[in-house]
Amino acid sequence: MRSFILTRFAAAALLLSSLPAYAQLPATAPSDTTKKYENPRGVSAPGHAPFFKSKLFRAVAIPAVLITYGAISAQGDAGINHSERAFVEKQFRPVSTGFDNTLIIAPYLELAAVAIAGVESRNDRINTLLIIAKGEAIMLASTFAVKYLRGEARPDLSDNLSFPSGHTAQAFLAASIVHTEFRDKSQWYGVGAYTIATSVAALRMINDKHWQSDVVAGAGFGILSAHLAYLSHRNRWGRKSIGRDIGMSPTYFGNGTPGFSLTWRPTK
Repeated sequence: MRSFILTRFAAAALLLSSLPAYAQLPATAPSDTTKKYENPRGVSAPGHAPFFKSKLFRAVAIPAVLITYGAISAQGDAGINHSERAFVEKQFRPVSTGFDNTLIIAPYLELAAVAIAGVESRNDRINTLLIIAKGEAIMLASTFAVKYLRGEARPDLSDNLSFPSGHTAQAFLAASIVHTEFRDKSQWYGVGAYTIATSVAALRMINDKHWQSDVVAGAGFGILSAHLAYLSHRNRWGRKSIGRDIGMSPTYFGNGTPGFSLTWRPTK
């Protein structure tokens, strides 16, 4: 009898000692976690954006289309170039080339006038001048390299530097800078600048200095030069200082000769 009671007591104690362990068990089964890596909103992970959404693609897409169209339509002795020239000759009379040479800088005059009027541009004046200088260097180097490599005769046969149109490239470079600097204030600044640039392209055809393909490609080179100037400028400088932390301290060389040492550290 005593052994039976001891046995029952031991069983009861064992049961009581196991209750806390049972109390810690979850009341329900764990939820399914197999979908925890899904992206219901379709947001791309940082650093893995599609190429067509990158800054480089947006910078070169439209200019590449214009340049490609100009290069393709310039092929052959007959075609769209000659038909467009015939149409222009019927509709317009040549004007003084002085208008062409003056009008190419008109967007820059607009840029200066708007800045003097007190409209805040995207960049300060120094950075804007740096962008203009860089864009001009890119535009001049690219257009004249293609001119000499291509050697296409002008419609009036004055020389073999027809493709692409440098006047048009210059005008569209300036117009693109005006548009970028003031588009946050009003789109009309850019509309005015691009209207001037388009007038330059039309005048080059009216004066029989360029084919239709020349001015289309020239517009592409101008826009591309501006976009590349801004793209590289933002990546390297932006509105931050472009200086370097340079220090100077007295130094004694191995033979005891006094001098100075320079320390250089890039600005972060």
